[in-house]
Amino acid sequence: MSSLTISTIQTNLHWENKMANLEMLEEKLNSLRQKTELVILPEMFTTGFSMNAAALAETMEGDTIKWMKKKSAENRIIVTGSIIILEAGNYYNRLIWMMPNGEIGYYDKRHLFAYSKENQFYHAGNKRLICSVKGWKINMQICYDLRFPVWARQFQRPAGDETGLQPEYDLLIYVANWPERRSHAWKTLLCARAIENQCYVIGVNRVGKDGNEIYYSGNSLVIDPLGEVLYHMADEEDIFTITLEKEKLDEVRAKFPFLKDGDEFGLMGGK
Repeated sequence: MSSLTISTIQTNLHWENKMANLEMLEEKLNSLRQKTELVILPEMFTTGFSMNAAALAETMEGDTIKWMKKKSAENRIIVTGSIIILEAGNYYNRLIWMMPNGEIGYYDKRHLFAYSKENQFYHAGNKRLICSVKGWKINMQICYDLRFPVWARQFQRPAGDETGLQPEYDLLIYVANWPERRSHAWKTLLCARAIENQCYVIGVNRVGKDGNEIYYSGNSLVIDPLGEVLYHMADEEDIFTITLEKEKLDEVRAKFPFLKDGDEFGLMGGK
């Protein structure tokens, strides 16, 4: 059975200072001592959660993409997190999935946080990103997406062999800038997503105050398919490495085959 080793980086961010953040994150990546296969950074890891898109946006050929490509190749790891991207005249809160061979996947945040006017500055995505690593299927989402369970809902897909229908993904990851004042919702909903989708869930949040004096308490979490918390860190910067076991996931799904009893449904607006 396949295992997957993942490192989460919960960190403070330099407000709207790309170079300072890249230098800081490079030090953290270089400090990794345990062998890992995937490193997860927070939402908007080069800027903090800024609405100053016009001044801060990069293209898919910009410095941050080059940095991710370099660090991924040097360390033979996948690096993921979201940044501000300008493309075809629109700004996106875009999650980048950077592989060691230089191939890139990306996901544009679907649910824009109107409470902070994110919807006035950024363009919403309409397609989910499910990545494949060592036999694992990984569903990548961003922050406010967590409040909308339909966007993360498991689809049962034909396996193409005698095993019949199989869940669409095994691990659900949220990268975030989620404020401390709503941390109860963050922790509760991450556990709910794990239980209802019978999958591992990882939420990686930032810590510290941003340029708007909003405090982030982190509360990054790793949760198993039964909703049990395997890792939780609040308020402090932390780098955590964990190995997830596919065998445990398969055992849970076999013992409690709840997904097969779910309602049939479809998603509007692409998938």
